[in-house]
Amino acid sequence: MTRIIMKGCNGRMGKVISELVRNDENAEIVAGIDFKETTDNGYPVFTSFLSCNVTADVIIDFSSPVNIGEMLKYAQEKEVPMVLSTTGLSEEDIALVKEASKKVAILRSANMSLGVNTIMKVLKAVTNVLVDADFDIEIVEKHHNQKVDAPSGTALALADAINEVLNQEYSYNYDRSPVREKRNKKEIGIAAVRGGTIVGEHEVIYAGIDEVIEIKHTAYSKAIFAKGAIQAAKFLAGKGPGMYEMKDVIG
Repeated sequence: MTRIIMKGCNGRMGKVISELVRNDENAEIVAGIDFKETTDNGYPVFTSFLSCNVTADVIIDFSSPVNIGEMLKYAQEKEVPMVLSTTGLSEEDIALVKEASKKVAILRSANMSLGVNTIMKVLKAVTNVLVDADFDIEIVEKHHNQKVDAPSGTALALADAINEVLNQEYSYNYDRSPVREKRNKKEIGIAAVRGGTIVGEHEVIYAGIDEVIEIKHTAYSKAIFAKGAIQAAKFLAGKGPGMYEMKDVIG
């Protein structure tokens, strides 16, 4: 049984994770951290890690960078691994996370979906073959009209996975409108679409001569990210210090 502390337990993702864990015989949320103490979660909720006195195997953070220093200090002192799904971390925050990983296991990912992370493995396997065959690479991502950042962190993570096997030789092109010229061969185009209630859609297009290969992932609900976080928590419990990724979870 993996015992979990859920930071941001009363947020949108925190509630989804809590509901999924209730039906998981191999995991249990033993405490939550949120701005307000509540009594109807089915587990104790604290406003700070400083007041949390519950023993756990792993922390899941699906909230915001607020009080990340406090959480990292707690994790190191109690030797509790962390699944870090928070976005918007500053360079200073990231430096703190990397320093903490010397003492405790930390898994950080831009996207917790097992499907997206499996696609990243596929991209690394096929990219060199297709680039050598003169295929161009484009990424199109779609999200709901309330998303404020573009491109998405996942789109950038997909581009980074591709560029890793290309020895970081490719640049990213986010907007072709300012320059009238043919496409540079060593670039990855990244386009963002915003509209309606699209949860998340990412498509990697390999366009060659007379043929096109499309690798696509569509998220129909936020539950897929919650499931990935829970899977990551089970994986990370008991692991030694270091920085881990979702690719370690899926093997």
